[in-house]
Amino acid sequence: MSHIERILAELGHELPEAPKPVAAYIPAIRTGNLIYTSGQLPMKDGALTVKGIVGADVSLDEAVAAARLSALNALAAIKGVAGGLDSIVRVVKVNVFVASTPDFTDQPKVANGASEFIQQVFGDKGKHARAAVGCPSLPLNAPVEVELIVELSD
Repeated sequence: MSHIERILAELGHELPEAPKPVAAYIPAIRTGNLIYTSGQLPMKDGALTVKGIVGADVSLDEAVAAARLSALNALAAIKGVAGGLDSIVRVVKVNVFVASTPDFTDQPKVANGASEFIQQVFGDKGKHARAAVGCPSLPLNAPVEVELIVELSD
């Protein structure tokens, strides 16, 4: 078990298998020392853990948990390309998309589910730039989608 996977276990999380694409894309791609993930949804065992629109069908707390799970799935996609997570020297950027009602303005609070999780796992290496974007809908009726960009040591 890698150092990062031990930290995940201490936080009560197990790194899942790399998610399977639901369309014509790959979960993550490496270029140079960077890995970009495709948008990851709050999937567990091949199914969404929550569906709907934040501010209508999905509570803020549910959305925060969905962002955390989506970030965990993004880490699994990174491991699938990098072969492990211990070579990550910096989490560069986190993009969080939130399917939300027009009057919902707490997208940054939802995105904190991913950001705070990443910082718990990686410490100072997990401090990152971020976007938290509201949108009318997401694939499969997911409330949240998360993308990561990380830098590797080699």
